[in-house]
Amino acid sequence: MAVLSASSLSLLYVCLFTVAALACFVSLTQLQRITDSDTRRGLWALLLTSGSWATAHVGFLVSPTTELKLGWYTFGLVVGLAAVGAWLYFCSAYTGRTYHQNPTYRRLAVVVYVVLVAVKVTNPLHHAYFTTTAVATPFPHLSVYTGPLHWTVMGLSYALAFVGYFMLLELFTQIDLDTRALFALVGITGLPVVFDLVGYTTPFLIDITYEPVGVAVFAVGVAFVYIDQFDAVQLAGERDVPVIALDADNHIRDTNRAARTLFPNLDGTESTHLETILPRVADCLDSDEPILKMQQEGSIRYYRVTEAPYGTTEAGLGRTIVLTDVTDREMYRGELERQNERLERFASLVSHDLRNPLNVATGRFELLREEEEITANTHAEAVDRALTRMDDLIEQTLTLAREGKPVDQWDAVSLSSVASGCWKMVETNTAELRVADDLEFKAGPTRLQRLFENLFRNALDHGGPDVTVTVGALPDQAGFYISDDGPGIPESDRDSVFDLGYTTREEGTGFGLAIVDEMVAAHGWGIEVTEGDVGGARFEITGIETVA
Repeated sequence: MAVLSASSLSLLYVCLFTVAALACFVSLTQLQRITDSDTRRGLWALLLTSGSWATAHVGFLVSPTTELKLGWYTFGLVVGLAAVGAWLYFCSAYTGRTYHQNPTYRRLAVVVYVVLVAVKVTNPLHHAYFTTTAVATPFPHLSVYTGPLHWTVMGLSYALAFVGYFMLLELFTQIDLDTRALFALVGITGLPVVFDLVGYTTPFLIDITYEPVGVAVFAVGVAFVYIDQFDAVQLAGERDVPVIALDADNHIRDTNRAARTLFPNLDGTESTHLETILPRVADCLDSDEPILKMQQEGSIRYYRVTEAPYGTTEAGLGRTIVLTDVTDREMYRGELERQNERLERFASLVSHDLRNPLNVATGRFELLREEEEITANTHAEAVDRALTRMDDLIEQTLTLAREGKPVDQWDAVSLSSVASGCWKMVETNTAELRVADDLEFKAGPTRLQRLFENLFRNALDHGGPDVTVTVGALPDQAGFYISDDGPGIPESDRDSVFDLGYTTREEGTGFGLAIVDEMVAAHGWGIEVTEGDVGGARFEITGIETVA
C-alpha cells in the first residue's frame, strides 16, 4: 500500500479544511429558506464561526512563520469557542426551547466567553493554555502541546456541546416523523471528536480540532439536501397536533402519529396526492374559513387547518399542514351566535309587544288628563311617573340587548375627540370636562360614544351639577380612565355596580353601568372601578389596541 508523502499529507489537510470552510460559507446562502427566524439566526452563527474556524486551521497550516501560525491558531481558539455558543443557540431554538432568549443565560455566556478569550489571547504571558514546538511527523508542522487551562475549557466546551446534542436527541425521539437523515447529520458533527482523540494520543493524525469538518457536512446536508425535513421536524416538535408534510406538488411526504390517529386512512399513503386521501382538508385550505368539522368518538370536534411553507414560498419546496383543535372556541362561537339570536328576538319583543301598549296607555292618559283637567292630581302624577319610567326601562333594555354583541367594525379614534364630542351630547349644566392627555386607539365609534355618555351621566347624577370629570390615558398599560370628584363609590359596592338593576337613586333604572359593562365586553376590553386621585369614582378601561 502506497504511503502518502509528507507534502501530500500536508496538502490533504489544507484541502480538507479549505473545503470545510467553503462548505460552511456557501451554505449560508441557503438559510433564508428556513422558516423559524431564531433557528435561522443560530445556524447562521454556527456556520459562520465554524467556517472561520476551518479557515484559521488553513492559515495555521500554510503560514510561513511561527508568529503567523500562532496568530491563526489563537484566532481559531476564539472563533471555536464562539461556535459552541452558536451551537447551543441553534439547538435551543430548533427544539422549541427558550434558553437562547433568557437574558440571564445570555449575559452569563458573554461574561464566560470574554474571560476565556482573555485567557487564550494572553497565553504568551502565562503559557498555561498551550505551548508549541516544531515536529516533522507525519509532516513538518507546528505541534501544539496543551496545558491544564486548555483541558478545563475543552471539558466545559464538550459538556455544553453535549447539552445541545441531548436537546436534539430528545426532539428526534419524541416526534413521529422520519428523522433518520437528520439524526445521522447530527451524529456526523460529533464524529470529529474521535479524530481529535486520535490526533492527541497517536502520531497518525496531527493534534488539531477536526470539528469544523463535521459542521461542514451537517451544513451541506441541512442546507442543500434535507431542508424540507429540517423544517418539518421542527414544526412537528413544536406542536402536539396532527401534522402532514407535503411536497411542492401536494403529494404527502410524511405524517406524524397524531395525524394518522385522526385520519387512519393516511397509513401508507406517501407520494399520494392530498386531495385523493383527504379532500375535505384540501377544501379547507382553499376556504376563507378553514374549519374542519369531524365526528370523533360520539362527539363533534372542530379543527383549524393551516399551512406553512418550507423556508420561503418562493423556494417551492412544499409545505406542512397543521390541524389545531379549536372545538372549545367553535362551541363558544356557536353559543354566542345562538345567544345573539335570542337577544334579537327579545329586543323585537320589547320593541313591539311592550312598547306599543305603552304608547297607547301614554296617549290615552294624556287625553284623559286634558279632558278631566287632572294635571295637579297626585294619582295622575304617579301614573305619569310610572309610564315615563316604563318607557325608560324599555329603552334601556333595548340598548342592553343590542350593545352586548361583539364589535365588528373598528376604527381609529382619538380619546380627546371622543370625550369632547360626547360631553356636548350630555346635559352638563355647570360641570367641567378636563382631558389630561390624548390617546389614539381602535374602537367601535358608535358604542364608544354611548359608553362615554353613560359614564358622564353617571358622574353628573351622583356628583351634582358642578362635578369635574377628567379623562386621560393610563400611565402603565394600554387603556384610559374617566374619573370625577364626586362622592365616589364605596369599596364594598365596586364589584356590584355593573349588576343589572343596581342603583342608589330612587329614579334610576339600574341599567346605565350595566350597559357600560356590556359595551366594554363587546370590545373585548376590561373595566374596573377605583377611587380617583381627588376622591370620587374612577373607571379604568384596559386591553385596548393603541394606534401608533
